[in-house]
Amino acid sequence: MPFTEKHLTVPPPIEVAGRWVKRYHVTADPAGIAPEVEESAYRFLPTLLPKPDGTPPAAFVVLHRGGDDGAYLNAYSWVWDNVLHFGGAAAGQPVLGCPDHDPTHFVAPGKPWIGCVWELPPILHERDAWVRHMLAPDTPDLDAYLADSLPEGTTGDRS
Repeated sequence: MPFTEKHLTVPPPIEVAGRWVKRYHVTADPAGIAPEVEESAYRFLPTLLPKPDGTPPAAFVVLHRGGDDGAYLNAYSWVWDNVLHFGGAAAGQPVLGCPDHDPTHFVAPGKPWIGCVWELPPILHERDAWVRHMLAPDTPDLDAYLADSLPEGTTGDRS
């Protein structure tokens, strides 16, 4: 089967456990991610976030609905000023240790994986946005960072 990019949507940031979280949703379905999967993922999200360490409280997530029963939540949080902390969860994927095929039953599989090819594009953008708005200026601008997201389209768009 040939490779095809997936749809990328960018809901507005939300505040979770004292952090501002930018959001990216990835799916092959043009209708997007089912609300019950999204709600379950964001209920699980606080368990993936590190404790505050004085770095501006910002993170980004990639919520990916696979083509089968799987759903994946990758949480990337800025810590130690310029380091990216990772926490991951999966649902509906027994091969990763999920107890069933339910895409709303998230667990933390403890794998050292940071994302698949459809989940990786936001990482490059977020690295550059963090440098542009938080590290390069004399005064960090968290609001500008939160407003600077990869554009919607497909996972392969680099506009």
